[in-house]
Amino acid sequence: MDYILEVNNLRKEFKNFTLDDISFKLEPGFIMGFIGPNGAGKSTTIKLIMNLLKKNGGEIKVFGKDNIKYEKEIKDRIGFVYDENYYYEDLTINQMKSIVASFYSRWNDDQFNHYIKEFDLNPKAKIKTLSKGMKMKFSLAIALSHNADLIVMDEPTSGLDPVFRREILDILYNIIQDDSKSIFFSTHITTDLEKIADYITFINKGKVVFSKPKDEILENFVIVKGGTELLNRDTKKEFIGLRETKVGFEGLVDNRDKVNRIFGSKVLIEKASLEDIMVYSVRG
Repeated sequence: MDYILEVNNLRKEFKNFTLDDISFKLEPGFIMGFIGPNGAGKSTTIKLIMNLLKKNGGEIKVFGKDNIKYEKEIKDRIGFVYDENYYYEDLTINQMKSIVASFYSRWNDDQFNHYIKEFDLNPKAKIKTLSKGMKMKFSLAIALSHNADLIVMDEPTSGLDPVFRREILDILYNIIQDDSKSIFFSTHITTDLEKIADYITFINKGKVVFSKPKDEILENFVIVKGGTELLNRDTKKEFIGLRETKVGFEGLVDNRDKVNRIFGSKVLIEKASLEDIMVYSVRG
C-alpha cells in the first residue's frame, strides 16, 4: 500500500454548491493540512471520506481499500476528531469510554488511561461539565486509544486557547513519529499547520487550488510590494491576488525567480504565510 488516503476525482453535488473533481494523496508517516475558507467544501470532503454522505462521482481509498465496500474494517482503524462532540452529556468520561470502546477491535484501556492522565481529565467527570478544550482532549484520547492508523480531524483546535492548541499539536507531532500512521488535519487556523504539516491541500469554491509539500509552498509563494508605476496590464497578470492603493501595491506570486526577472530590485519581496496565500487566492 503506497497511500493511507487516496481521493480521486471526488464529486458531490448540492443545490447551490458542487465539490468538483477533488484529488489528493496522503502517504503513511505524514501530516496533511486541509485548508480553505468557510464554505469551500472541507467538511463535505471529510464526510465523504468517512462515508457520512453519498458521493456523485470519484473514488476514495483508505488503506488501499474502497471506503464504502470496506467501511467497517476501515473505520476500525480511523480516529475521528470533530469540531462538535456528539457524546451523551449526562454520562461520565469512563461511562462514555465503555460505550465507544465496544466498537473497536483494537481498543487499549491502558492507552486510554495514559492519555486521560496526561490530559489531566477526571474519568468521573460528566461530559456536560467539560470545557470545549477538555472535550477535544477526550475526543483525542478516544481516537488514540484504539491504535488508529489514520487520524482525521475537522477543525480540532477551533475555539481553543493557544496553550491548549500547542499541547494538541505536540501530541500530533508525537503520533507521527510512528511512520506507519498519518494525520489529515482540516483547519482554518493556518499557523497551526505551519508548525506541524508536511503537505497542504488547499480548496476553494469546491475545487483544489493545490496539493503540495508545505516547504515547497512556503519557499515559492511570496508577497511583492512596490509602487503603482510598476503595474501594467502584463505585470498584473503575474499576480494570484493583488491589492492596490494610491501609493503602491501588494500582491501574491507563486514564483520568486519570475518576480526577480520582471521587477528586479524595484520591489520588496517577503515570504508569504499560508494565511497570506489563502487570503490573496480567495480574494483575487
